[in-house]
Amino acid sequence: MTQDESLDLVKQAIREAGLRATPARIATLQLLRQSTSPLTHAVVAEHLASTGVDKATAFRNLNDMTEAGLLRRTEVGDHVWRFEAIRGDAEHDSGHPHFLCVDCGTVSCLDHVKLTAGSRRVSEQVGEVTEILLRGHCNDCR
Repeated sequence: MTQDESLDLVKQAIREAGLRATPARIATLQLLRQSTSPLTHAVVAEHLASTGVDKATAFRNLNDMTEAGLLRRTEVGDHVWRFEAIRGDAEHDSGHPHFLCVDCGTVSCLDHVKLTAGSRRVSEQVGEVTEILLRGHCNDCR
């Protein structure tokens, strides 16, 4: 896929979600689609600052795109929201576990980790699992 095709797909996704495809939203969605892990508002704002997007606009766009179904917002116990693109592939778009390194704070998506059928049955007796967070020491910190 060329960069122009990717840009067109981002614009189309934003418009189909009922939002205007502003340069700030386009840059935000491109950044999050390219990321392999959820990003905080601060990280997104830092990346977009060079394009003239201020922190308030970045935060507003993250929330607008979350409400429109383009992004997922996750909190991993540190009271900081992290955002990730809903990419359109079933594996990443279904609720998937995240791994939080307790040393460096890195958050990684674990798209391929699934609850076993037995675990799902047991958890359904308690309620609906909407998120799984695994904590430990990443390979860089071990």
